[in-house]
Amino acid sequence: MRLLERVRKEWFMVGIVVAIGAAKLEPSVGVNGGPLKPEITVSYIAVATIFFNSGLSLKTEELTSALVHLKLHLFIQIFTLAFFPATIWLFLQLLSVTSINEWLLKGLQTVGCMPPPVSSAVILTKAVGGNEAAAIFNSAFGSFLGIVVTPVLLLLFLGSSSSVPFTSIFSQLFVTVVVPLVIGQIIRRYIKDWLERKKPPFGAVSSSVLLMIIYTTFCDTFSNPLIDLDLFSLVVVLFIIVSVQLSFMLVTFLFSTRNNSGFTPADTVAIIFCSTHKSLTLGVPMLKIVFAGHEHLSLISVPLLIYHPAQILLGSVLVPTIKSWMVSRQKGVKLTRPTV
Repeated sequence: MRLLERVRKEWFMVGIVVAIGAAKLEPSVGVNGGPLKPEITVSYIAVATIFFNSGLSLKTEELTSALVHLKLHLFIQIFTLAFFPATIWLFLQLLSVTSINEWLLKGLQTVGCMPPPVSSAVILTKAVGGNEAAAIFNSAFGSFLGIVVTPVLLLLFLGSSSSVPFTSIFSQLFVTVVVPLVIGQIIRRYIKDWLERKKPPFGAVSSSVLLMIIYTTFCDTFSNPLIDLDLFSLVVVLFIIVSVQLSFMLVTFLFSTRNNSGFTPADTVAIIFCSTHKSLTLGVPMLKIVFAGHEHLSLISVPLLIYHPAQILLGSVLVPTIKSWMVSRQKGVKLTRPTV
């Protein structure tokens, strides 16, 4: 019985293990063009579900108040699209003297240039109980910004240029992010009392959608012949990626928890995930466009294909730790507040 209770309590972590195991056993089920059709069910339906769910669960006043938190938005966007790629570039200058494949290193630079994702950062922020409204705004805004900024960064750091189909990417983001969010907010106005009375399991719904994203991502990873690299290079790249993620999470945590930062513990949670996550759904099409016909495109793509599942796994594993920190900090703030 204790084991069952434990499994019920940690169902999301169990789900991650099951999803990865299932993807490894039969990756063809969840790849693009496979029976699950993730190019539709994940890219459109799953992402739209996440933002409809957020629109339904978020109080309108929370969403509008998040929009004017300019300091928070500036920090996340500057970190993601300026500090992140510049720091990676400096780091790669040191790694260039090693025997690591130079195209893998260029692939690491492309990861740094990518915009934030429109799903994982929001779900993980929600799972912790952080500032979900800020996570939604920065994930969406960062993705729209990335359509223009990412090709410029790739040109700046790698010297590759190409015309990017702004209209098609912009319209996909609009349909999967903005429209569902607005519809959710409109419906919320009419069923607000029912929602507050029944308290539907919005967090569980988002987590379930994330499990589907994890499953299809690993199906793509395990079935991708492009990742047939020598073991040394793969292990080194994996180690670098996990180290980069942990280092940047620590940097954002330390900066946003300084006494004079002006950020709440809930803001810090959104900052940690939004600043360090990178988009695979926007990233892969951009790489295919910018490096069209490039003989080393497969190697350049590998770090991004590894970074995406790694950020979801690492974030999911850290959810309980970050949540307990946030709760304890919030309690500490309440205790130190003077009573009237």
